[in-house]
Amino acid sequence: MWIVRLALRRPYTFVVAALLLLLMTPFVITKTPTDIFPAINIPVVSVIWSYTGLPADQIAQRLVYGEERALTTTVDNIEHIESISYDSFGVIKVFFQQGTNPSTAVAQLTAVSQTILKQLPPGTTPPLIIQYSASTVSILQFGISSTKLSEQQVFDIALNQIRVGLISVPGVSIPYPYGGKQRVVSVDLDLKALEANNLVESDVVTAISNGSLTYPSGTAKIGGKEVPIDLNVNPPRIDLLNNLPIKSVGGTVIHISDVAQVRDGYFPQENIVRQDGVRSTLLSIFKNGSASTLSVAAGAKAAMANILKTVTSDIQVKQFADQSVFVKAAVSGVVREGVIAAALTALMILLFLGSWRSTLIIAVSIPLSVLSSLAILSLLGETINIMTLGGLALAVGILVDDATVTIENVERHLASGEKLEDGILKGAGEIALPAMVSTFCICIVFVPMFSLSGVARYLFVPLAEAVMFAVISSYVLSRTLVPTMIMWFERRRHERAAATHVPFWIRPLVALQQGFEKAFDRFRGAYANLLGTVLGNRAAFTAGFLSFCVATWLLVPFLGQNFFPAVDAGTFRLHVRAPTATRIEQTAKLVDEVEA
Repeated sequence: MWIVRLALRRPYTFVVAALLLLLMTPFVITKTPTDIFPAINIPVVSVIWSYTGLPADQIAQRLVYGEERALTTTVDNIEHIESISYDSFGVIKVFFQQGTNPSTAVAQLTAVSQTILKQLPPGTTPPLIIQYSASTVSILQFGISSTKLSEQQVFDIALNQIRVGLISVPGVSIPYPYGGKQRVVSVDLDLKALEANNLVESDVVTAISNGSLTYPSGTAKIGGKEVPIDLNVNPPRIDLLNNLPIKSVGGTVIHISDVAQVRDGYFPQENIVRQDGVRSTLLSIFKNGSASTLSVAAGAKAAMANILKTVTSDIQVKQFADQSVFVKAAVSGVVREGVIAAALTALMILLFLGSWRSTLIIAVSIPLSVLSSLAILSLLGETINIMTLGGLALAVGILVDDATVTIENVERHLASGEKLEDGILKGAGEIALPAMVSTFCICIVFVPMFSLSGVARYLFVPLAEAVMFAVISSYVLSRTLVPTMIMWFERRRHERAAATHVPFWIRPLVALQQGFEKAFDRFRGAYANLLGTVLGNRAAFTAGFLSFCVATWLLVPFLGQNFFPAVDAGTFRLHVRAPTATRIEQTAKLVDEVEA
């Protein structure tokens, strides 16, 4: 075969290419995102409508239904729509067909939402439109608490300092914090005082608005300088708002403090977070679909360490639900099993072939095939995950075949007395076409996976690609690097053929291999006797085998079915559901009883 002849004539070229692959591929792999599963890029866009005070049924009737009708008549490539309505806001999830451009989908949704605003209740504001995919998941959570600061202050620090600092981490997406109390300037009105002073609520609102203005006032030229004029009438402290005048009656000025009390308050709390029994604020760290779980989690932890140096020391931050730990364990587990499989394969080759040279050649070709597959997967934009690594672990046993058959066929030709180069050319060339057919057959088995759709496509196509690229790489290496290494080892062996002395460090291996050969000969004899017995009783054996196959089908109803096998993540979640319309304070008491 021409490629084998080329490899023998230019051995250094292929050796250098193998070394380059060995040195450069780890660098490429370190830049490849690592995750538990492949990226599932099913485009999803959420449209979130809000209308403070509107009950859930009215949100559904007046906002959500109208939006859904408009979307189905205007927006293209919709796969299906899901919606849920709560008090004061509604969420519409729009799932698009595979291959839909997310930017185009967001633009269409934005245009439709702006168009129907006039048909919605007065005061409705434009919706919040969020684009994400199934791979946008929470990978880390930070619990932020304090024994000295109020819930409002903790929430304020989490929102305006910690969240802002974390958002700069590449691949991070952080929603609003959960729990805590969102700070707001509260004005508690005294209705009797308002009535006594002949005032209404709008008078207080007008007074606060007029007393909290910043006017653009330009500059003033004084001497040789030009200085800005500051006409900021905003009070520097919240309590000073109590001194703002509302109106003057008979020479008496009525202030805010006469009819109301201004204080540092909070919006009505809709969710409560507790950490070790202490009211806290929860920050969830999400990763974007194409980002690496390990890099995002590491970046968020490093950024949090820097942020804590700039905030008050009264804040305590604990991290939990760290998915990067699970990802590391899963990936390292697959890698470990793959290495064990490769080591056991090399051991079997050593026992059966009895040659450390052949074992070394095969032990070199397997990692190079795996590295080649990983490099190609990285160039195609895939991630390192349990599916791709599982495919490579599956392919380890297949990768042995090409090199083993090549070595054994070359050894057969050399044993018949042919010259070294002629024996390698004939031995490798004779099996080139059968090995190619075998490689194509293995690849064809995985071709149907490319016709899958939905989540299954994103999960199993990377596995198929990993196996196919590894097998193809193994075929190429068996036609190039393997003959080159055989040439080098066999030439060295012929040069030392006169030396019959076996080195002492090889003697145990030789004894082990000879013992294995004797045991295998006994096994072969026992198998021959068993085969003779089976062939002499073909009818009984066939009936028994078919009965066993039918009996195994009876076990199918007892097998469970699930999309993923059960996983022990070392944690558990307890969901407590209170009756409908239960106040959040009562729900908190119910959870208190559960915690106790």
